[in-house]
Amino acid sequence: MTLDLTPDQLLTTTRSVRKRLDLSRPIEPELLRECLEIAVQAPTGGNSQTWSFVVVTDPAKRQALGDIYRRGYAVYRQLTAPVAERALQDPQRGPQQKRVISSSDYLAEHFHEVPAMVIPCIRGRTDGKPAVEQAGTWGSILPAAWSFMLAARARGLGTVWTTIHLFFEQDAAQVLGIPYEKVMQTALIPVAHTIGTDFSPAKREPLDKIVHWEQW
Repeated sequence: MTLDLTPDQLLTTTRSVRKRLDLSRPIEPELLRECLEIAVQAPTGGNSQTWSFVVVTDPAKRQALGDIYRRGYAVYRQLTAPVAERALQDPQRGPQQKRVISSSDYLAEHFHEVPAMVIPCIRGRTDGKPAVEQAGTWGSILPAAWSFMLAARARGLGTVWTTIHLFFEQDAAQVLGIPYEKVMQTALIPVAHTIGTDFSPAKREPLDKIVHWEQW
């Protein structure tokens, strides 16, 4: 069953869901397969599909990935502490920043409880590669991952794009049997039914501030 959303509503209400993930409700494998069937129709760079998905529902593996995520989150919080503190002191940005930190802390604490995790992967590694090569690689996997997240939203599932487990990517690869030297993980997407389905467009910068016509 899909939600009654127009394409524009789907595109503008697919949020990063953290606190409203239903951690107590399992996800039917068929529902995840539906989302993945849509994801694999995304455009891909080059002439071949070089990406794949690892779906994790096993409790022990979710616990292991949750532990890795929390280790990465601790590193991330330490690295970004000065920027976060400045944002908190900003009268305009402070309240939103406080909400983001609170929801991020919540997700880290409960990460292992999320009923399903999806890891988009792509063959080959971009470590040390020039920007043009990295852009081509990431441009191949990101549309498929975003299509998966849109398909999930349409079916009442919540997702959030996370990458901080990549501080310890090799550890995650060992947990999941991913050949680290040949296959690169690009994200770790928690997936769950949402608590309610009423998500709204987010507050963003006005277009005149971020869109440049003809030149910067």
